Amino acid sequence: MTQSEPSPLYIGRFAPSPSGDLHFGSLVTALGSYLQARACRGKWLMRIDDIDPPREIPGAADSILKTLEHYRLYWDGNVLYQSQRHDAYRAILDQLKQQGDSYYCACTRQRIQQLGGVYNGHCRHLHRPEHNTAIRLKQHHPVYGFDDKLQGPITVSTEMAEEDFIIYRKDGLFAYNLVVVIDDNYQGITEIVRGADLMEPTVRQLSLYQRLNFATPDYVHLPLVLNKEGNKLSKQNHALPIPLGDPRPLLIDALSFLNQPTIAGWQDLTTEQLLQQAIVGWNINAVPPKNIAIDLVK
Repeated sequence: MTQSEPSPLYIGRFAPSPSGDLHFGSLVTALGSYLQARACRGKWLMRIDDIDPPREIPGAADSILKTLEHYRLYWDGNVLYQSQRHDAYRAILDQLKQQGDSYYCACTRQRIQQLGGVYNGHCRHLHRPEHNTAIRLKQHHPVYGFDDKLQGPITVSTEMAEEDFIIYRKDGLFAYNLVVVIDDNYQGITEIVRGADLMEPTVRQLSLYQRLNFATPDYVHLPLVLNKEGNKLSKQNHALPIPLGDPRPLLIDALSFLNQPTIAGWQDLTTEQLLQQAIVGWNINAVPPKNIAIDLVK
């Protein structure tokens, strides 16, 4: 797209963390967000959420991008790396501090667990020094729920909505809830299609959007792929990387998981042709809202 062309009204994204290779669950999420963006004639952007070095695997980011290209899931523009965005995050932290909207907190995880797992604002008025502390947002305007375009009305507990949550970690790393809001706003994301495991934290992100006077995107939380034990397919659960053979059978499996129309004669189509038919037939309303267990871990 040239600079003179108007931006599409729809901008979506896929934002994997480089903590391992893509597995079938992450392929489902990538494909769902890709098809939604393309069906809306919009952009599909790529971001690597590499803000947590202790959890990252060397080479995983490149592997993820190569796998997406192998499956012909091509993104628009350049890849955005969160590891190159620290100045932007620091600027927002400084802004919140100057506005009196954040504070330093020295409470340990053990102490919060003893409170029942929800932070009670203990350090809010103690004026802790910066050393060896996290930074929490003062939650003046909590968000108790939102409307998900697939899941419907979502509500969370009062305790979670009203909690002063961490925006900068004690170990010197930026918190996910902070950076995802900053970067989605920076990239102009209009709709976020992601896995249902990230549904509850959405209320915290929405509260930050409001605090920072950012336009809020729409949300679509796709069902999670579960293994036969009922656990989410994940790198932590040793989900197998998706193969780099013929992309078409696994794309068909992902489309079936998302309850999309069967593509007749797909064996005779190229991967590009298969995806084009999937875009034409895409129906977000047909996607099942509930998580689904599969017999074979892919």
